[in-house]
Amino acid sequence: MDISHAVSALSAVAQESRLKVFRLLIRTGSKGMAAGDIARALGVPHNTMSSHLAILCRAKLVQARKAGRSVIYAVDLEGTRALLSFLVEDCCQGEPAVCGPVIESTLSACCSE
Repeated sequence: MDISHAVSALSAVAQESRLKVFRLLIRTGSKGMAAGDIARALGVPHNTMSSHLAILCRAKLVQARKAGRSVIYAVDLEGTRALLSFLVEDCCQGEPAVCGPVIESTLSACCSE
């Protein structure tokens, strides 16, 4: 991940409603949630939620899939892993391998695919 993509991803979650969406989708895991259900759960108008979801998708933190007439959104585990890895790649006095298992265990514990 390059710095411009990291900035884009961080900007995507630097807004209250989008951060709430991201956290909600982290909790639902790979099962995901329909866009309308996300909007209702967070009390956000559907058209506003659509914009928030599009921003999160462009940032590669969320992905969408069709299920009949619904669009199901779920956390993009690879995009999330890439962002977390980017944030800590210089950790541990230049030994990022020390932080890698922490990221992997955190995401696999909550978001198994």
